[in-house]
Amino acid sequence: MVFLHGSWSVYRFQFANLPLPLDAEQAGKRGFSEASALEHVKYLAALGPHPVGSDSIDLAVQYVYAVADKIKKTAHWDVDVQLELFHTDIGANRMAGGLFNGKTMLYSNLKHVILRVVPKYLPEAEDNLILVSSHIDTVSTTEGAGDCSSCVGVMLELARGVAQWAHGFKSGVLFLFNTGEEEGLDGAHSFITQHRWRNSVRFAIDLEAMGISGKSTLFQGTDHWALESFASVAKYPSAQIASQDVFQSGAIKSATDFQIYQEVGGLPGLDFAYTDRTSVYHTKNDKMKHLKPGSLQHIGENMLAFLLHAAASPKFMKDAIQAKQEGAEKTKAVFFDILGKYMVVYPQRLTTMFHNSIIFQSLLIWGTSLLMGGRPGLVSFGISCLGIVLMLISSVTLSVVVAIALPHICSFPVTFVAHPWLVVGLFGSPALLGAFIGQHIGFIILKRHLKHVYSITKSGLAHNMLEQIVNLEAERWIFKSGFVQWLIVLILGTYLKVGSSYIALIWLVSPAFAYGLMEATLSPARSPKQLKVITLVLALAAPVVSSAGLVIRMVDVIIGSIVRIDRNPGGLPDWLGNVVVSVAIAIVICFTFVYLLSYVHISGAKRTLGFLLCIFFGLALALVSSGILPAFTEDIARSVNVVHVVDTTTVNSGNTEPSSYVTLFSNTPGKLTKELVDLRDEEFSCGRNRAIDFVTFTMKYGCLSYEGTNTGWSKSEVPVLSLKSDSVTNDARQTIISVDTKSSTRWSLAINKQEIDDFTVHVDSENLVPLGNKSEIDGWHTIQFAGGKDSPTKFQLTLFWASNSKDAFPKQVESEDHSFLLKLRTDVNRVTPKVGRVLEKLPGWCAPFGKSTSPYTLAFLTALPVNI
Repeated sequence: MVFLHGSWSVYRFQFANLPLPLDAEQAGKRGFSEASALEHVKYLAALGPHPVGSDSIDLAVQYVYAVADKIKKTAHWDVDVQLELFHTDIGANRMAGGLFNGKTMLYSNLKHVILRVVPKYLPEAEDNLILVSSHIDTVSTTEGAGDCSSCVGVMLELARGVAQWAHGFKSGVLFLFNTGEEEGLDGAHSFITQHRWRNSVRFAIDLEAMGISGKSTLFQGTDHWALESFASVAKYPSAQIASQDVFQSGAIKSATDFQIYQEVGGLPGLDFAYTDRTSVYHTKNDKMKHLKPGSLQHIGENMLAFLLHAAASPKFMKDAIQAKQEGAEKTKAVFFDILGKYMVVYPQRLTTMFHNSIIFQSLLIWGTSLLMGGRPGLVSFGISCLGIVLMLISSVTLSVVVAIALPHICSFPVTFVAHPWLVVGLFGSPALLGAFIGQHIGFIILKRHLKHVYSITKSGLAHNMLEQIVNLEAERWIFKSGFVQWLIVLILGTYLKVGSSYIALIWLVSPAFAYGLMEATLSPARSPKQLKVITLVLALAAPVVSSAGLVIRMVDVIIGSIVRIDRNPGGLPDWLGNVVVSVAIAIVICFTFVYLLSYVHISGAKRTLGFLLCIFFGLALALVSSGILPAFTEDIARSVNVVHVVDTTTVNSGNTEPSSYVTLFSNTPGKLTKELVDLRDEEFSCGRNRAIDFVTFTMKYGCLSYEGTNTGWSKSEVPVLSLKSDSVTNDARQTIISVDTKSSTRWSLAINKQEIDDFTVHVDSENLVPLGNKSEIDGWHTIQFAGGKDSPTKFQLTLFWASNSKDAFPKQVESEDHSFLLKLRTDVNRVTPKVGRVLEKLPGWCAPFGKSTSPYTLAFLTALPVNI
């Protein structure tokens, strides 16, 4: 109980302990006021969703510009403030890594507000700028109070404060309020490739949100010197390299503007994000009421202190210029905070040296110990390692069995999103019980071996004394097996250069030190004694303080992400989300409880422990299966998208009418039975009998209704793919396609790379996408376009066929999935009458989930066959 309570207390202290918000009077002219920042957030959120191309985004940009103009007029008299409304040209983002693999992102007519603050009479400051960036736009499904109106509000308040301090700066500060981030990081890319000040930027700071409110955590950082600078001045440091490891591994399918600044601009920098309530990310629940008091004050005070320090330091800018020239590989660092009070930063190269030293010493100690123990010691070591394996297998198995069974017991497969603490009973209890059972089996096997050894070496011992010695010795071996577990993790982490492997170091060194100090004996002839409780306390104090909060936060983020786990709705098993959470919890329990459980096997608490765990599990199961605690609520909604589709992919030579229907689908595992209760008169049919290809994803399970879908759209809005020319020259086939998206300035076009070797895209006479470097996913390369109202809608696509397709005029298509040469989806941000009725009747715990690949509420589908 002390262990669990201590872990929870660490989490609360580290992540929920926010500073008191200040009003304008308390902050003063040069300080940061959360109350002032919130006024900006309130205005932007009140506009409702403001995606690129909407009327509301224009209003949002106008507001930000007006506030920035006021900052310019009230700046210190020795500070030069330049304000610009930047309209981007048409451009192409052709990054190949991460989420951009197999894609080309096109954009046009984006609007950014740019505010440059430099000291007067110091011309060189104009050529050495620190960029602070975030985005004004939201997805089409949310007002975006957290993502990222909160960031914009913070930046405006920061700009106000910086404008009063900049007369003492050696460098300038550039505030970029961009649009287009939600459509594929287009805003950051357009600035870093088009704006005249881009070459003066030496360092980039990105503010983001993958949830709403809480502490804005530093989760990506490129350079040791920059991280140290932030650590030296941050008043409330919150930083975790573990988040960077997870994010950069691709486990979280997302990206931030920081990727553009780092990869395209070659800039060193820092990336911050809110991660509380990740379940409301990009849904209607990203609202003002969920912003916790103190959240904006936390990041605002940290960032203001850092900007004042960095901009006034000649050394900081010198390091930034050198890092841009040399790259950041040599200056990587490990960073993390301790209880949100102190930030630890040290170079990656020091990490490798230190970890290798600990690994070598650990192997030396174990080797010496096993050599002294001879064959009996080696066998005991092997059995204790077997106990670790059995512990992990048993724990994962029990928790996974529960995870797979839940969809058959409860109304929704994912039953705990609205009440995350339920996973303690649903998965934590069986995982802990399984860990204890697995370890206990290893304990029993170990006892048999030790009993055999001691009956030979100490044959004169009484039976009761022999049993006691065997129990105590087995307990010690089980405790020490935890060293082996964490040593293996440390070796793997060091070899793979995982920054968060410092966690394994602490969980290895602290218990080993406690054991060596309190328990180890120099004489192997001395009989073992029972492990002391003080040994356990000393062993777990440092690990709990350093990592308990982080572990709980990571599990919470995983739970919040389950609402959108299925990227192709219906493409994953219903139980998969549960299994992901259950396995994560089982692994955490096995690794963190390994020392604690070793104390249980010779205590009188074994039956009590099992009984309590069964009670906790039964109680949690009863709460979710009975519906007392619903799976989703008004505040934590299930992802359910409603899209009116006009499909012309089946139109044959214009002889048939387009197919029009409204579809429901969810990125959250599970069928749509509950959602359809109030939609019976809308004539929906559900199933997997017809998949819908939305170009950027495929709906593999959903509901369709054809009733009343002929209104709200016109044939003039249907996009057109038309053949302009098709020729073969020097054995190379070349086809020119005209693309007319009609009124839509947001669309996705997939090109069949099994047939097409390369392509170009022209707008008017400009070659927007040149030849070369076209990656693919599953045989397709996808172009995504997003732009403002005045963006072009007519494009010319030149296709260069693969050599094995040059004679493929009448060609036999091998795969039904690749029977199309081109697939096009255009989006219109309009609610048709049918969609409006459906949205009104959906339960309040349903919310559309938006992302760059999601369609708007009205989508048009068309395609060209391979045999054009």
